[in-house]
Amino acid sequence: MYIAGGPKTPYNDSFSLRECTESDMSTPLALVWGPAGSRPDERALRHLGQALAEVLAGRRPPETVADRLTERAYQELVRAGRMLDARRPPFAGRPHVTEPHDGAIEMCLLVHCGDRGHVLALRLERRGVQWLCTDVETA
Repeated sequence: MYIAGGPKTPYNDSFSLRECTESDMSTPLALVWGPAGSRPDERALRHLGQALAEVLAGRRPPETVADRLTERAYQELVRAGRMLDARRPPFAGRPHVTEPHDGAIEMCLLVHCGDRGHVLALRLERRGVQWLCTDVETA
């Protein structure tokens, strides 16, 4: 199995994931969360957490993740600004995921960014066929 549009580095802007053949490897793809009713895989969740950590560290513009957040969550992210004091680029660890009810996911990730680690907590809800981040918190 190959992953099309997978990250070349941990700081890739791409959220493109889907199973494909080797001949598909050169074609960038839109994010595919899976069939209706399925939850996003761990890799896609980690990429979302990585992108949000980069925004909170001031290393990525917030508009690059706007299509993955609700309007309220996006406004909170923009209002929060740079919250992670990082001498190096942040690196999001493995997400710890719970599913409080069908159509909702809550996850937290440890974000490594120098001498001090931070925690990033996210809530995602299924809106039609797309999962959107509805809440972002960090400490």
